Amino acid sequence: MKNKIRKLFPQKVVPSGFVLTIDIIIVVISTLLAILFRHNYHTIHVFTEHKIIIMFVTILLVRSISFVIFKTHNNVLRYTSVSDLLRLVYINIIGSMIIAVINIFIYSVLKQQFVVPFSIVLLEFIITTFLMLFYRTLINALYSDSHRLDNVRNHILIYGAGELGFTTLHSINRDLQRKYDIIGFVDDDPQKIGKKIEGLPIYAGKDLPILLESKNIAHIIIAIENMNVEKRTAIAETCLNHHVKTLVVPPVQKWINGELSFKQIKKIRIEDLLSREPIQMSDKQIQKFLLDKTILVTGAAGSIGSEIVRQLTNYNYKQMILIDNAESPMYFLELDLKNLSTKNNYITYIGNICHEKFMSNIFETYHPNVVFHAAAYKHVPLMEKNPMQAIEVNVLGTKNLADLSVKNGVEKFVMISTDKAVNPTSIMGASKRLAEMYVQSLNQKSQCKFITTRFGNVLGSNGSIIPILKQQIEKGGPVTITHPEVTRFFMTIPEACELVLQAGSMGEGGEIYVFDMGKSVKIYDLATKMIHLSGLELGKDIQIVFTGLRPGEKLYEEVLANEENTSATQNDKIKIAKVQPYNYDDICQQISDIATAMNNHDEMLMVKLMKHAIPEFKSQNSKFEILDE
Repeated sequence: MKNKIRKLFPQKVVPSGFVLTIDIIIVVISTLLAILFRHNYHTIHVFTEHKIIIMFVTILLVRSISFVIFKTHNNVLRYTSVSDLLRLVYINIIGSMIIAVINIFIYSVLKQQFVVPFSIVLLEFIITTFLMLFYRTLINALYSDSHRLDNVRNHILIYGAGELGFTTLHSINRDLQRKYDIIGFVDDDPQKIGKKIEGLPIYAGKDLPILLESKNIAHIIIAIENMNVEKRTAIAETCLNHHVKTLVVPPVQKWINGELSFKQIKKIRIEDLLSREPIQMSDKQIQKFLLDKTILVTGAAGSIGSEIVRQLTNYNYKQMILIDNAESPMYFLELDLKNLSTKNNYITYIGNICHEKFMSNIFETYHPNVVFHAAAYKHVPLMEKNPMQAIEVNVLGTKNLADLSVKNGVEKFVMISTDKAVNPTSIMGASKRLAEMYVQSLNQKSQCKFITTRFGNVLGSNGSIIPILKQQIEKGGPVTITHPEVTRFFMTIPEACELVLQAGSMGEGGEIYVFDMGKSVKIYDLATKMIHLSGLELGKDIQIVFTGLRPGEKLYEEVLANEENTSATQNDKIKIAKVQPYNYDDICQQISDIATAMNNHDEMLMVKLMKHAIPEFKSQNSKFEILDE
């Protein structure tokens, strides 16, 4: 049947002259029907043959001229849109009004009878308009149906039979180039199951696996606002197991001009499967904490720093001072801030937090009330090769900022640390632990409240595992993983930064806040899911290669999130790590000795002193393991 329709509607465009001829034939038929409907066979004799000819000529002439002037025949019929149909209605109204004006002119000036009775004018308009709209719509529908791709797997199910599901259905149906057919809805509401929407059945959510097996489904579109993460993940996992792609309708606020387009419906991302339920934040507490404050953010252009800055724009601070040593990222942050906020009360600096004079000038000029310290070297293997740089930035840079904060009367100093500081096995982790120890000890002898926040990997941060895996998959592989059993905790960047602000607002000084990172994720499982989400088959289209643990890398991460090592706070996502207090003078001396070894370029002595300061620091897969023997 489709092949026959395709022969009637080939890819070639129908000549505009042919379309105009059909429109004129419709006008002739409509005029004849209007006369018959108005006077029927019994009273049609009231018109002479001469009058009927004049009626036909007048209507045909006016319609033909209006069609030519407004070029109704120039539109490609198979792409007729709603606006094209409305335009036809307006053009026909204009034509009927012209006929009415001719009637009035002949009746008033020439004192003759109406050329075309008004009843026939109205009937002809209705019939002509209906037939013109009908045949254009019919051709559009037949063409659209006949030229879809005849894929074996060309069916779509919409998960969600509510308002958003209904809107999704119409957005797909508006796409004349669609390659798929919607065959129904899936919903968990018992009151909807078994009913129909525009003739499409609503299936039960529990029947999804059976539907995926029996209906040749290509895509599942999730069209439920604020679906909980566990449910969304379960649907995606089911689809992955059946090699069916999962799409997600974007939030309403992201629709273009308030309308949903089929092109806006995107594939579900691995980040969507790893994210968790939104955190319940105490905005009033954060607002009070930041109200009319001058805020200094270091590492402001990095993954964490830039998100902290974006979230700070939601509060009524006085001024932000943004510092980073990366020129291009800072430029892009400035562009983001111009688009994100009408507030212009921020100042950007390119510089190094280790430069005492540079930082001292900033503190003395702006007198910040709050410091968010996100600047750090974070890449474990790189820092294992460059331990002196890790000490200079992560330890001495933090010490420089902390000392200046005390000297210049800063109220709160919030340091961004890492789970790698727990029982460190790398130079990076140990350097962050030393920084934690220093700010904790300094808190005991100053008015400034020093607060440390500690969390694991963040999704999408610079150099994190997910962007690397995505890049490898896009290139066709191989996907490289260090070890088949390696696991990591993950948190979204916005979630991590929300918790940083919350911890900063509740901190009284000296705490190390540990964030609830959820369940650890096996990187092998993560890579497998990403490969399936990309539409590839592991072992056939792409390979996974194990490269071995890198220098300083752990097999499992730790965050001290158990009851024995942490105490609760008012936010169940934030706990306080129970760690021993440190003597300020002892820590200062240890850092001084480490800095001296660094300045003398004595790597081994520097790391040996670090291990003395942090007894739990045991190197792994590193040349510094010899110091642990």
